Amino acid sequence: MNNTNSNEEVLRGQTLSFRDDPFACDPDAAIDFHSDGAVWIVDGVIKQVGAARDVLDAAPDVPVRNYGDALIMAGFVDCHAHYPQTAIIASYGEQLLDWLKQYTFPEEMRFVDGEYARRQADLYLDECLRNGITTSSVYCSVHPQSADSFFEASNARGLRMAAGKVLMDRHAPDGLTDTATTGYDQSKALIERWHGVGRNMYAITPRFAPTSTPEQLEAAGTLWREYPDVLMQTHASENANEIQWVKELFPSAPDYMGVYENYGLVGPGAIYGHAIHLNEREQELFRDSGAAMAHCPTSNLFIGSGLFDLQSMRESDRPVTVGLATDVSGGSSFSMFSTMRTAYEIAQLRGYSLHPVRAYYLATLGSAATMRIDDKVGNLAAGYEADLVVLDLSSRPLIAQRMKRSESITDVLFTQMILADDRATIATYANGSIVYERAI
Repeated sequence: MNNTNSNEEVLRGQTLSFRDDPFACDPDAAIDFHSDGAVWIVDGVIKQVGAARDVLDAAPDVPVRNYGDALIMAGFVDCHAHYPQTAIIASYGEQLLDWLKQYTFPEEMRFVDGEYARRQADLYLDECLRNGITTSSVYCSVHPQSADSFFEASNARGLRMAAGKVLMDRHAPDGLTDTATTGYDQSKALIERWHGVGRNMYAITPRFAPTSTPEQLEAAGTLWREYPDVLMQTHASENANEIQWVKELFPSAPDYMGVYENYGLVGPGAIYGHAIHLNEREQELFRDSGAAMAHCPTSNLFIGSGLFDLQSMRESDRPVTVGLATDVSGGSSFSMFSTMRTAYEIAQLRGYSLHPVRAYYLATLGSAATMRIDDKVGNLAAGYEADLVVLDLSSRPLIAQRMKRSESITDVLFTQMILADDRATIATYANGSIVYERAI
């Protein structure tokens, strides 16, 4: 890790910014692209972005780091991931409920050891930065020390991350459950200890309705009312068997989302992983409440959950806030290129062509909007925190050949999202400092 602590710096290269939501307008009109651009950073915040000649004229005495024809853009934002599952990524052959029993719960038992948790947090964050991910909304394990370890590791890198200890008081092994009372007390203590410290954000984190009793869900709702500026993250309607289980456990609820609604766990700042199999009432609840969805394409295919209907959620008179997520490790990759590519493929299976500008929006500003920080991160624009990724647009011979035939920035973006991987990341910046740099 190579931290650059200069208070001012100009980065020169090709630059990509959003001027509008590409789902609300012509995608090509939603971006600003400069083939010779620059970004002026002061004290970890972007002061100016634009044509290189304009930025350099405005900052004549500021040191310049020249990245040539590399693309400089906002760091990727991952709105749903499980850092305790890093070690079980690419585990074979189960769907959701069996996946939890076979792989997830045994691994999460290990996070009772704070030292192990810290090693895994370091590995998880380093893999994020290698892939240009600068912000995530992260599930820890049920152990409060797993959240402490994650926030310590995030703080050490100067990252803007959200996380929370999982609330889970039933249908899990001994040693991997809390109670309604201890879950509330431990979460409250973690909020007081970490939320707003450095760039850390807290997320109240009931794993999903089946693993929390009504008493625990009620306590989670109470906690969110007490701390309305924190996030709330959980899962909804990922798997058909899961939905049936919820019906059996909560027979008085109208549907899966109705469980969360009953306990005050629906609203702006609530992020629901997956949300694949929603009925009409649930879809309207999202539209009315301002709650957000985390689209987890690689996970949905890898563990056979289903095909998310992105077109209906976003191309609507009343669109839902949707972000893009790796869902490591049900999701099979840390790469946002892989995640965007799979989102494109799922859309194709549903008869919808996902424009590349829209895919990049979901992976940056869209995900930031789910976390209520789209005024802080997710865009290469003045006033935003300088969380950036610098991308090699010819990172492999095959991509270099394809790039010679690219006729527009849209074509460039599409080529990268289909073919690129972590080798494309030249450097990742957090708050204006280099936190990952590719070895040459």
